[in-house]
Amino acid sequence: MSVAEEPGRPPRGPVALALLTLLGVVLFAGFVALGTWQVYRLGWKRELIARVDARAHALPSPAPARAQWRDLTAQSSEYSHVALRGTFAHDQQTLVWASTDLGSGYWVVTPLRQADGSVVLVNRGFVLTDWCGISGRCERGPQGEVDLTGLLRMSEQGNFIRHNDPARDSWYTRDVSGIAAKRGLRDVAPYFVDEDAAPGSLAAGQRTWPQGGLTVIAFPNNHLSYLITWYVLALMVLAAGVYVARDELRLRRHNP
Repeated sequence: MSVAEEPGRPPRGPVALALLTLLGVVLFAGFVALGTWQVYRLGWKRELIARVDARAHALPSPAPARAQWRDLTAQSSEYSHVALRGTFAHDQQTLVWASTDLGSGYWVVTPLRQADGSVVLVNRGFVLTDWCGISGRCERGPQGEVDLTGLLRMSEQGNFIRHNDPARDSWYTRDVSGIAAKRGLRDVAPYFVDEDAAPGSLAAGQRTWPQGGLTVIAFPNNHLSYLITWYVLALMVLAAGVYVARDELRLRRHNP
């Protein structure tokens, strides 16, 4: 039995109809607005992904110098392919906990002192937890002045699960200012650099440690599914409105 055929079912009054109409208009407009906003977000995200991909695969350019540090932002500079020259201070390196496709271990973050006296923290790459062995002897890092390339990364500030503990020298994020303060470093760039992999080092049988080139560039892009969801909900509200209107017309025909 349809709603229109229910015995004694009177048509809705003007106040109820007005409230239902207002609710439907508000929901429909809200869902359409949210869907349209996701259209713009989808375009923005696709542009961001294309821009970052172009930066990461471009030929390396000189890393931002001291005069440029103040103007650096993640939007303008992160994942830029840069080149550096300097001398590593291996005695001041910091191990930062990491989990990669190679397993659990550490990023080896080492200060690189440049000719002008400034310092850039360089993530030389990933090592397994047993890299140094029980004896604590690690592979000797590059000595003297070196040239390297890598991806510019902005300082990492937070970790929702674990927090850095400088007093215990326990690190879970590559916090440039925190690491610099712990190591007593001055004139430190506000970014770090993920060093590129050495030629051939990504081959399973030829790995060198630390293993560079493991930067993961991934931006979640669910905006298409979001906009479809909001627009479908808007259509459902519209369909419900049509159903209610037709039902009211039938009720009025059967209840003159």
